[in-house]
Amino acid sequence: MRPLTCLMSLAILAATFAGTPNTATASEYRIDPAHSFIQFRTKHVGISWLIGRFNRFEGQMTYDPDAGQAYQSIEITIDAASLDTNHSERDRHLRSPQFFNVDEHPEVTFVSTGYEGDKSGGVLSGDLTLLDVTRNVSFNVSKIAEGNDPWGGYRAGFEGEYVVTPAEFGMNYRLGPGAETVEVQLFIEAIRQ
Repeated sequence: MRPLTCLMSLAILAATFAGTPNTATASEYRIDPAHSFIQFRTKHVGISWLIGRFNRFEGQMTYDPDAGQAYQSIEITIDAASLDTNHSERDRHLRSPQFFNVDEHPEVTFVSTGYEGDKSGGVLSGDLTLLDVTRNVSFNVSKIAEGNDPWGGYRAGFEGEYVVTPAEFGMNYRLGPGAETVEVQLFIEAIRQ
């Protein structure tokens, strides 16, 4: 199996948006890792799904719900060694040089480069770096909701999906039919600073 993320992704999403610099009313947000999820799934030998997630990641975004494409951005850094498929032996294999090679490449990153859409959702583009290979990717994102939280803060939630082809990043271990791609789902909750 060849997971990736995103925010694979990564994730990759994550937080709707990136564009031209007009930060007059944009606010800075910090991703809340306790209430955000980057998960993935791929076919296992063409028979069923193998599902996993990344337990440690961080990031920030600039978000203005009224700006639309005018100015939104996000950056996410994923700890590749935090990969978790609920099976320790498989996780060790996925962290090995045949897959994520976490000793030499401890992080997966996503940095947005553009956004097309409105405040409810659209297409987010950015540079995804995995195994020191960077590719520009685009995927659909949508806002779930935003508003005050019970602790006096203000939060915004987003979701996105991206299909990764691990071989494009040099991850070439073959796991049978259907494992050529990995579906990444991101559920991001961010706190306004």
